[in-house]
Amino acid sequence: MNVLLFTCGEGLGHTGRSIALGRELLSAGHTVHFGAYGYSKELMEKSGYTVREIPQELKLVGREGSLNLEASIKHTARSISPENILSVLRLVKDTDPDVVVSDGYYLGVLAAGFRKISTYMIVNQSNMEEFFRDKSPMVGLLGGLVRSFYHFIYHRIDGIIIPDFPEPYTVCSRNLAFPEDVQHKLNFSGPLVRKRSSEVETPDLKKPHVLCTIGGFGYRREIFDKILDAARMDSKINYTLIAGPSLDINVLENVPENSRIYSFIADPFPFYKASYLVISAGGHGTLMETLSFGLPLFSFPDRGHNEQENNATTVEERGYGRRLDYSVSGEELLSMIREVVFEGKFRENTIRLREQAESFYGPASVRKLLEDISSKNAKDRA
Repeated sequence: MNVLLFTCGEGLGHTGRSIALGRELLSAGHTVHFGAYGYSKELMEKSGYTVREIPQELKLVGREGSLNLEASIKHTARSISPENILSVLRLVKDTDPDVVVSDGYYLGVLAAGFRKISTYMIVNQSNMEEFFRDKSPMVGLLGGLVRSFYHFIYHRIDGIIIPDFPEPYTVCSRNLAFPEDVQHKLNFSGPLVRKRSSEVETPDLKKPHVLCTIGGFGYRREIFDKILDAARMDSKINYTLIAGPSLDINVLENVPENSRIYSFIADPFPFYKASYLVISAGGHGTLMETLSFGLPLFSFPDRGHNEQENNATTVEERGYGRRLDYSVSGEELLSMIREVVFEGKFRENTIRLREQAESFYGPASVRKLLEDISSKNAKDRA
């Protein structure tokens, strides 16, 4: 089977899922062509894959944790050109795939449809019109057009892959909204994570251990510092913090001995395996990795980020962890951390998700789905 895999470059969740699916397809002997741009392309290449560059179709613009929708619309409109559309069409023609899979990249879907190739989309958010609510009349009108475009796409593709646990465990459920007549196209694949817990060896880290992926850049620095405050107050709990590339970790002062800080960790999975708790922002990819390893999580969603806020609310409602905001103090945070690492709070619920992820492995589920449609198409052509 020959597969062309398009990846949106806005958000590392798309990238992680594409790497997981690509690895699964390649290990089964299939041919995979990767198309990506920006940091996503760079990470895929660092993972050992050859990647064709595709035009950027979405440009998100924000400041201090808030999305500037009007600026994002303007930048996105400028990036779409006839030349970009033709380059994606050429890529589809040159690779001649049996199946196209797109993780959030719509030019790829349109190009595949033009050439009448079976197409699947990976979607963890379909209620994008929420971004356009309570804005100017012009932006509100645009929200209606976006909704119509999404529905147009959903009606013309072969299937929709939701990279999450099936109900009643779905985390992104608040972010899903599909027309009734495409419900039969929905496939809950399970999390598309790069590694299963059973594949990862537990590293020799001091326990109990907490992994913090919140980052220390810009507006998130406030939470980063509060986690360090909590670490100073109880030396029995150990921490690994990922600061991100924009924070110079060499200038940080008074870092407690029970805390290790890294700018970047290429392979976070051993740290998941050794941890009792993960503290993150609330992006869907990180939540799926965390829960697939059976870990409770504390989510600090970015201010005004509808998707992250909805994910965090579901995490709390279903007893997988807590939704927290920036007003929490170091003392309050430490008290809640102690509940998890010493009393096992939320652990029973998240262990159940790890068992789900082990038995219902997302990448293998999608591979079988694509193999079935490719085989059916081959029989139809015979």
